[in-house]
Amino acid sequence: MSMGRFDFSDVKKLHKSMVQMQKEFPAFMEECIRELAGRLLAKAIARTPVLTGDLRRGWQIGQVVKLPGGGVHVEITNNVEYALYVEFGHVTRLRTGWVNGRFMLTLSEQELEREMPAIIERKFQKSLNKHMGR
Repeated sequence: MSMGRFDFSDVKKLHKSMVQMQKEFPAFMEECIRELAGRLLAKAIARTPVLTGDLRRGWQIGQVVKLPGGGVHVEITNNVEYALYVEFGHVTRLRTGWVNGRFMLTLSEQELEREMPAIIERKFQKSLNKHMGR
């Protein structure tokens, strides 16, 4: 019976890369959240109607907050006093009719949800390629 020789150096490199990726995962998650928040902000701004420009300028990205259990949270807000009325609609001043909402953030969120898997997969593939030396 003959004995074979095996070179495990590639397996050791893979293990080292996987350990490094695990260490960097929280930063990777935060980077993903920041990119997604920026994309959502851009979409909401583009959908926001313009009269004075105040409503468009009112959009903001909040702080990225790390949640217990490893999650990450960020808020997109608009503090302009009439932003909710434009988003969801409102009764007219004389209470004789209804102005439909524009759903600037709601539609942007729905659109981003459809795009999110591809965005995250591209970012993950780029990170994987970096760690695997490709």
